[in-house]
Amino acid sequence: MFNPFKTWGAATRPAQPSALGGPASSWRLEHLAVGVPGGDTLVSLHTRIEAGRVTAIVGPNGAGKSSLLSTLTGQWQPHGGQLFFDGQPLSRWSSEQLALRRAMMMQDGGVAFDFTVQEVVELGRYAHRLHPSTDEAGIVARAMALTQVSAFAQRSVRTLSGGERARTHLARVLAQLWEPAACGGARWLLLDEPTAAMDLAWQHQTMALLRDWAHAGPSAGVGVIAVVHDMNLALRYADDVLLVHGGGCLHGPAHEVLTPETIAQVWGVGCFATQAPDGTAQYLFAQN
Repeated sequence: MFNPFKTWGAATRPAQPSALGGPASSWRLEHLAVGVPGGDTLVSLHTRIEAGRVTAIVGPNGAGKSSLLSTLTGQWQPHGGQLFFDGQPLSRWSSEQLALRRAMMMQDGGVAFDFTVQEVVELGRYAHRLHPSTDEAGIVARAMALTQVSAFAQRSVRTLSGGERARTHLARVLAQLWEPAACGGARWLLLDEPTAAMDLAWQHQTMALLRDWAHAGPSAGVGVIAVVHDMNLALRYADDVLLVHGGGCLHGPAHEVLTPETIAQVWGVGCFATQAPDGTAQYLFAQN
C-alpha cells in the first residue's frame, strides 16, 4: 500500500534515476527545482508523468503548482535539475515543435484584442499553418461544439462570462491538438485550474472530457496535466495526483495520495469518506 508519510520529501517516487525510464511519451523530472523567476525554489520533484492518463497537480496556495506548470510549458526556466520531454531535454525542442505536441490553457483567460470566440479558437490552429489539415474549418467547428460555445461564435470574447471564456480557451487548446501530430508522439494538454470559473455542471463536463481524451487509447495519444483545487474532482477524474507541499511532493494513484490523513496534514481540514453510486470515493469536509 502506498504510504505518503514514508515518501514525503524533495525526491519522490520513483527513487532511483534508472526507474525514470519507460515510455518515450512522458515528462521526466529529475530533481527538478521550480519557482518564480528570481525567487526562491518552491518545490523539487523527481518523477515521471506518462501520457494516456490524467495527472492532477494539487496543493495549497503558494506551494508551486502554477510554477511547475509554467516550467513544463517552457515559460519559466527551472531553478535546478533536469526536465525531459520524450526523452530529450525540453530546451532542445523548438517552440514550433512543441506547439504541435502540447497546448496550454492558463489561469488568465484575458484577451488583449477584441477577438470573437471563433477567432480565439482558430488561434489554436496557428501552429499548423505551414501544414494545415484538409479540414481546418471543421476542426474549429467541432471543438466549439464540444465545449458548447458555437452559439456565440461571433461574439467578442470580452463580452463572455468567466466560465464561457474558459470554455472558449478549452476549445482553443482542443483545436490545437485535434489530430495526431505528423511527427508522432503523444500530445499533451497542460491546464492551470481549467474549471475555476465554471459552474458545477461544466466542472464535471470538462474533467470528463479531459479524461475521455486521455483514455481514448494509443491511437489518440494524449496526456493531460491539470492544476486542480477540488479534491473530489481529482478523485473522480484523475488517474494520478501530484501533490506539492512544503518543498516536496507525493505522486501516485489519486485514491492513494488523497487520503483523509494526507488532506488533514497538508490543508488542516478534516474529511469523511463517502461513496457515490458508481463506487467512486468522495469526501465531505469539515474544519478541524
